[in-house]
Amino acid sequence: MATIELTDANFEKTITDNDIVLVDFWAPWCAPCRSFAPIYESVSEQHPDAVFAKVNTEEQQALGAHFQIRSIPTLMIFREQVIIFSQAGSLPAAALEEVIGKAKELDMEMVRKEIANHGQSSAE
Repeated sequence: MATIELTDANFEKTITDNDIVLVDFWAPWCAPCRSFAPIYESVSEQHPDAVFAKVNTEEQQALGAHFQIRSIPTLMIFREQVIIFSQAGSLPAAALEEVIGKAKELDMEMVRKEIANHGQSSAE
């Protein structure tokens, strides 16, 4: 599956309608972003069960601000609408494959329990 461009108009629907969404925050002037792009595209072909998306932070400044993107490229992985991974910097293909594998193996029921418990402890 090829990567898709995310904008304010389609971001929420993409996250809501898909189980696993990887988002690459990038900009055209960013050399590391341009180096990471072919790796990201290539790995996307191996994972038809996940959506690989890109956010151009120059054109979609509100999205970049919402997710507090301070450095690009930044990779985020959403699973069942929860951010389970966020890291600045490009990854080699093997590391990206490893992160995707771990994201797919994650017990989301446990993640949701941890989020709920964390919310309770910070409210006390």
